[in-house]
Amino acid sequence: MIRALMTVFALLLAGGVAAHKPSDAYLTVERSGATLQGQWDIALRDLDNAIGLDANGDGEITWHELKARHAAIDAYALGRLRIASAGETCPLTVSDHLVDSHTDGAYAVLRFIGTCPQSGPTLTINYRLFRDVDPQHRGLLNFVESGESRSVVFSEETPLRVVGGDGGGPLVQFATYVHEGVWHIWLGFDHILFLLSLLLPAVLIRRDRKWRPGGSFRAGFIEVAKVVTAFTIAHSITLSLAALGVVSLPSRWVESVIALSVVLAALNNLFPVVANGRWIAAFAFGLLHGFGFAGALKDLGLPTGSLALSLAGFNIGVELGQLAIVALFLPLAYALRATWGYRRLLLAGGSAAIATLAAVWFAERAFDLPLFAALASVP
Repeated sequence: MIRALMTVFALLLAGGVAAHKPSDAYLTVERSGATLQGQWDIALRDLDNAIGLDANGDGEITWHELKARHAAIDAYALGRLRIASAGETCPLTVSDHLVDSHTDGAYAVLRFIGTCPQSGPTLTINYRLFRDVDPQHRGLLNFVESGESRSVVFSEETPLRVVGGDGGGPLVQFATYVHEGVWHIWLGFDHILFLLSLLLPAVLIRRDRKWRPGGSFRAGFIEVAKVVTAFTIAHSITLSLAALGVVSLPSRWVESVIALSVVLAALNNLFPVVANGRWIAAFAFGLLHGFGFAGALKDLGLPTGSLALSLAGFNIGVELGQLAIVALFLPLAYALRATWGYRRLLLAGGSAAIATLAAVWFAERAFDLPLFAALASVP
């Protein structure tokens, strides 16, 4: 069992080194009768991987390099997006090129227009961007019509979607946002590592300046419940405030402090300052993590027609994702709590690895230092 937990840690750390978030592109389509207009935000790193943008290979993509590839980007992107109305394809034309920043870097922005031969009640959208190079890529669509917006997610399993008409009612939106909440917590390595840093000592007690095996499973369960509940309440508050536009913080500041929270939570396991009140730390830092969740929700977009239901769905999805992690972690941790491997390898070694990784995240985010990219390029 100790090997199973070590494998999980290794996978999380390897995934965390690779990237903070998976490949996503953000597509907005607004329909008025037979007329379409939209915007497509595509990560420069993904385009560089697919068609090459960095002409001189220096690791930096300049506006001149991007501009030189505009025609290639248009052909590549529009060749992988088909919008049809009443069974007939709606031709699309790129009208403008811009650059924008998201939480994970710079994005090429394609603004486009189109006119459908016929105006049917629905649109059929076939989305296959990066399917040839990255099967894990997702397209996040915000479809706007008659002043209302609806969100749809494209993936390798669901590249074809029908929007408009009755195809995106409140229950469909709710299910979409539950799904997105689950996947965001599972793919948000910093959130997972913060939670695990708080949970690792939950089956132990601090006595005589040493971590020792805890007592009953019930005691460990109560400790875990306090941590998870505090984290949930805190991030739910700030997620809701940020998603509704009541509070707004700079994403770079939020992401930097989230990384710092992971460092502090992991170091607390090695040099305990808060040994018996981890739920307080979970609540305090959970407020900041809520802003991080809000950033992902902002990218996905909240539909105007079912805003409250979609926000609740995303929150529920996050909690379901957390509970799945806890359900896997707690029985194994309790069974291994008395072993040398748990206290030395998982608690001490795992916390040291998490703190180191999160410190690199913090430096990258706070000071814009591409440390992992630099390390990867060292022969």
